[in-house]
Amino acid sequence: MGDKTNKKNKKKSKDEEEMDFPRSWLVKSLAKTYKWQLLESAFFKLLQDLLGFVSPQLLKLMISFTQDMSIHTWMGYMYAILLMVVAFFQSVFLQQYFQRCFVIGMQVRTALTTAVYKKVQASTCYLGNIGETVNLISADAQRFSDVTNFIHLLWSCPLQIILAIFFLWLELGPAVLAGLGVMLLMIPINALLATKSRACALTMSSQIQGIREKELKVMHKFAYLSSVSLFIFSCAPALVSLATFAVFVSASNENNLDAEKAFTSISLFNILRFPLAMLPQLISALVQTTVSNKRLEKFLGGDELDSTTVRHDSNIECCQPFFNKNLCMCLCSSVSLDIKPGSLVAVVGAVGSGKSSLISALLGEMHNLKGYINIQGSLAYVPQQAWIQNATLKDNILFGSQLEEKRYQMVLNACALRADLELLPAGIDGGQKQRVSLARATYSSADIYLLDDPLSAVDPHVGKHLFDKVVGPHGLLKNKTRVLVTHGVNFLPYVDEIVVLTDGKVSEVGSYQSLQNSGGAFSEFLNTYAKEESSKAELDTVLSEEVLDTLSDSGDLEADSPPEDVVSLTVRRESILWRSQHGRYSFLESSSRCLVKFSVYMQYLRSVGWGYFISIFLAYFIQNVAFIGQNLWLSDWTNDSIKYFNTTYPPSVQDMRVGVFGGLGLAQGLLMFVGTLLMANGSISASRILHSRLLDNVLRVPMVFFDTTPSGRILNRFAKDIFTVDEAIPMSIRSWLLCFLGVIGTLFIICLATPLFVAVVIPLAVVYYFVQRFYLATSRQLRRLDSVSRSPIYSHFGETVTGLSVIRAYGHQERFLRHNEATINENLKSFYPWIVSNRWLAMRLEFLGNLVVFFAALFAVLSRESLESGMVGLSISYALNVTQTLNWLVRMNAELETNIVAVERVNEYTKIENEAPWITDTHPADSWPDSGKICFENFKLRYRPELDLVLRGITCDIGSMEKIGIVGRTGAGKSSLTNCLFRIIEAAEGCIFIDGVDIATLGLHDLRNRLTIIPQDPVLFSGTLRMNLDPFEKVSDEELWQVLELSHLKDFVTELHEGLYHEITEGGENLSVGQRQLLCLARALLRKSRILILDEATAAVDLETDDLIQSTIRKQFSHCTVLTIAHRLHTILDSSRVMVLDAGRIVEFDSPSALLQKQGHFCAMAKDAGISSVDSTAL
Repeated sequence: MGDKTNKKNKKKSKDEEEMDFPRSWLVKSLAKTYKWQLLESAFFKLLQDLLGFVSPQLLKLMISFTQDMSIHTWMGYMYAILLMVVAFFQSVFLQQYFQRCFVIGMQVRTALTTAVYKKVQASTCYLGNIGETVNLISADAQRFSDVTNFIHLLWSCPLQIILAIFFLWLELGPAVLAGLGVMLLMIPINALLATKSRACALTMSSQIQGIREKELKVMHKFAYLSSVSLFIFSCAPALVSLATFAVFVSASNENNLDAEKAFTSISLFNILRFPLAMLPQLISALVQTTVSNKRLEKFLGGDELDSTTVRHDSNIECCQPFFNKNLCMCLCSSVSLDIKPGSLVAVVGAVGSGKSSLISALLGEMHNLKGYINIQGSLAYVPQQAWIQNATLKDNILFGSQLEEKRYQMVLNACALRADLELLPAGIDGGQKQRVSLARATYSSADIYLLDDPLSAVDPHVGKHLFDKVVGPHGLLKNKTRVLVTHGVNFLPYVDEIVVLTDGKVSEVGSYQSLQNSGGAFSEFLNTYAKEESSKAELDTVLSEEVLDTLSDSGDLEADSPPEDVVSLTVRRESILWRSQHGRYSFLESSSRCLVKFSVYMQYLRSVGWGYFISIFLAYFIQNVAFIGQNLWLSDWTNDSIKYFNTTYPPSVQDMRVGVFGGLGLAQGLLMFVGTLLMANGSISASRILHSRLLDNVLRVPMVFFDTTPSGRILNRFAKDIFTVDEAIPMSIRSWLLCFLGVIGTLFIICLATPLFVAVVIPLAVVYYFVQRFYLATSRQLRRLDSVSRSPIYSHFGETVTGLSVIRAYGHQERFLRHNEATINENLKSFYPWIVSNRWLAMRLEFLGNLVVFFAALFAVLSRESLESGMVGLSISYALNVTQTLNWLVRMNAELETNIVAVERVNEYTKIENEAPWITDTHPADSWPDSGKICFENFKLRYRPELDLVLRGITCDIGSMEKIGIVGRTGAGKSSLTNCLFRIIEAAEGCIFIDGVDIATLGLHDLRNRLTIIPQDPVLFSGTLRMNLDPFEKVSDEELWQVLELSHLKDFVTELHEGLYHEITEGGENLSVGQRQLLCLARALLRKSRILILDEATAAVDLETDDLIQSTIRKQFSHCTVLTIAHRLHTILDSSRVMVLDAGRIVEFDSPSALLQKQGHFCAMAKDAGISSVDSTAL
């Protein structure tokens, strides 16, 4: 009952939230902005529509001319020329209309994209899912653009329907009402089917993260509905003409269906088909655009940050309270601070105490309920999670500032980035990103620096270097005002003032010494975490002679190297390791300029199945034969008016004529239905096969593939390419087949009527071939350029959303806006020529079509004496339709060629070399590993065959339930050692045994399923908190609450409104880093594995969270073998043994106390971190 109430309240609050924005202003604003262009395009559309009704009247005169031999021959030639001239002007006006509409659509998309971008810059910091925000410009703005292209059809379609009915009434009288009745009956049926199809499409999009088979079932249902809709649409013209002609001839014996009436009516019915087909589609598109309009109005009308929150008067003051609306909790309350110019202030506190919120408040990123902030001078900001632009290292550091070489070099040295310039890989790790982020702030020469824990992502000795050279009392920023959020206790003695936050409030403020002596919360904090004695002298001499001697012995440094080179060495090794592991990113996808290979088409047809494809072709071919047969029958029927002239028309002949005409019409619809149904089944079969191959292979490729391939590129295969295979390719193939058969049918009829036309067909076909080949090559490249130039728009947009607080902190909104406009302009340079190329093609193809009309009419005049009037009507009415069909055939050819590339791209990823088998014949026992013993025997590892060894002969035994700490400088092989346990990388030589079983003999599924890892970066997914803990729903709620209590999250989750069903946003952004890490711990507790690996799992959390995690691991995993890669050495001081790695070898392996007594690698690292004994717990 409570759940239902919660859901109702949630729905109610959601509805209230949705109502709370301005409405119905966007469309009006756009209409007002582009009204003159819209009126101009409307004028051309009106002229084209009116000219469309001139051709049937000229056809009527032409048929009359062939029947009445008394009419002069020159009149026939005039009619033929007029038919061509009218068609020509119709083409000109239509293309002028399209040109203007497409340009308006382009302008509307550009305007909306820019408006959304400007709004993003002014919006509150939390914008929800980045994908949803990018969707506003990628989908919603595009939808407005698409609708703008056809908006005039709202008045044009009704106008064409009214004019067609008027002219039909003149031809057939009241009989036209029968046809009109059938049409009106079809509209609600089609609308109902369209609505159901729309619902299916929405269901489909909601199933993206569900099981593929469910998605295919929905596609099946959608395809069946489409088939029924197409059946009705195919039957409609035949039924309408049947009803009209049957009523006409039955109404009176005097009503003779002659060629004039029949083919003028058929031409008018053909005109009527377009508005009747387009209206439901237009309504459907408008419904979708209404949804987009609502989203855009909601976003553009949303709240903006109050620019008056931060004042620029004299001192910094932050008065209570600040309230973040989106997180719905008071994050920063009762805060009063006075920070003096040039001072270094440290902010410390537990997870969720409001440290980052305080920084956000100082930046003006929070909602101010009361109080104010005064800031004098410019700001620079380093966020907790470094934000790096997709640009060069230099551009990231300069960040729009002018280059001053001396200052730039000084910043590079201070931020330990010099070595990265030599060996920087295309992708950089967390530590490098944070150093670049700090370098950007340092170079900006601002007055005030807000540093949100920038030192946690780097190794301790690199962190000390950055503190000494940049942030600290002797660093580059020594005379600047600095607010430093930190978890590093060893930095606190060197700050001017420490602010202690507890539950969003300042609990203590003072110097390190005064707070230590006060006996308050901070004093207890220090007693727990700090070493017994912390003096400035000891920290100043951390890099002692012993450290240098140890490093010199290992060959890493020369004896006379200065201390700073330890840092250079570390970052250089970081870069070398990263490059050796992952190679370089290939940011540009391979893009073929040549034609798609024929083998790709064959591969898709094989996936469809040859049986299906031949059946589909036969169904559509016979349907086209039935269509031609029906029109030939009508032509013969009209000759009855001459045969039975001045005599009674026999009822049996009339019934036969009507029956066969109707039967052939029904046959067309049924064959279209069968063909479409077969196409649906065949295409779904192809989709299933191609998707299964892709998924099976990608899940089994080595991890190095994911490291060297951008995730967007992989997702693009599953999203865009599979969508193309699912929907676009089947539609393209069907449309191409129908167009092709339609053109062949038209040429056959004209040649049948006037055999002379064969002489014209060949030169017209040659011209047509060269025009379409030229267009296809150009269009293909323009579409490619459009696609390539569109990506930077979305990339820059997403980049802006993620780095919004940084951009605003530096005051660079205008510069980013200009860059956004530049990327849009770059895209328009390829999009506008594509619009023009389409007009170029249309004019030439329609001129060819007009020539077909002219020659059909001309040869009819020349063959006047031998030709029946019915064949003349049939020939010219077919010719009038060929223009549109020719145009569509080239478009479909281009579209099919573009879409079939998706099959090629999917196929590319099905051929990537796989990892070892997922399951092998060797299955371990269900209880394996029951003791957790691990044995390495001369284990060697390299990332790729051509690279050097990363691990060089590791030999060791790890006993059951041992707690092993693994330490070493960056690049020593720590992560490689844990990777090889999961066989992320296969051994170059040697073996690993777990409980006596050689892991190389096991399937990867059996191996990885029995081990547990808590990674450095906590991985959370969009969805409920419960789904993140137990994605397969294998455990009860009671067990979940138990592990939440053990991972110190029970109180937090209890306070959440939805509890276990609290929605986690993308990447867990609505939780703090510490809370995310604790959730990963809870997930590990649920797995109950005998072997646990911690890969620097506490590197990014504060000391209190670190302590919580360590105490839980000690208690709950006491029966397990635990391997801990340590970032903070104090976390492994209670280990059974510590393994020290250097250059891929074990150099020390003993208990921590024994290693501290031995003057070796571990001792040097311990002194580096300020640890003098096993009891020390300071960083």
